[in-house]
Amino acid sequence: MASNAGGQRNGGVPWRIVGWGFAVALLLLPFVAMQAGADGVDWSRGDFIVFGLMLVTVGGAFELAVRASGNWAYRGGAALGLLAMFLVVWANLAVGIVGNEHNPWNQLFFLALLIGITSACLARFRAGGMSVAMLATSVSLMAAYAVARFNRPEEFGAHLMVELVGTSIFALLFVGSAALFRKAARDRIS
Repeated sequence: MASNAGGQRNGGVPWRIVGWGFAVALLLLPFVAMQAGADGVDWSRGDFIVFGLMLVTVGGAFELAVRASGNWAYRGGAALGLLAMFLVVWANLAVGIVGNEHNPWNQLFFLALLIGITSACLARFRAGGMSVAMLATSVSLMAAYAVARFNRPEEFGAHLMVELVGTSIFALLFVGSAALFRKAARDRIS
């Protein structure tokens, strides 16, 4: 039997069900933690809605990527890029990347993601262009961090290293995504 995006019909792993089940489990995790009385977990209805929308957006985008290419490097690049975007948005909304979530300079990180999304659209989601888009996103994130830091020099302190390391990890995820897209582009040529 032929395989599909959801797994193989003849008893293979139903990847779509596993993926969406994981998303539902992530959404239920804070709810269960709140019911158990976990310290520091106090989500509002709006928090659940935003988190749910983030999960649906990432899951839907990954489904589109899976349908766009059967190349594992392309799919890996898409997965890594979407994970990085998800983490940047989540961290920025939850606690902020520089300072706290109310620091207006954190908006620059959303601009960096917008640059990446726009670049991907301009590349028409082709592997070679996606590689460039992910690199542009990585550079934009580090530029956003530099601008935010240098415009708030009074905040240089204990959190500086955590913020720098966190932003660098996000940027490296985009670099990894770019490398996978580059491999997918090379695979298509050869």
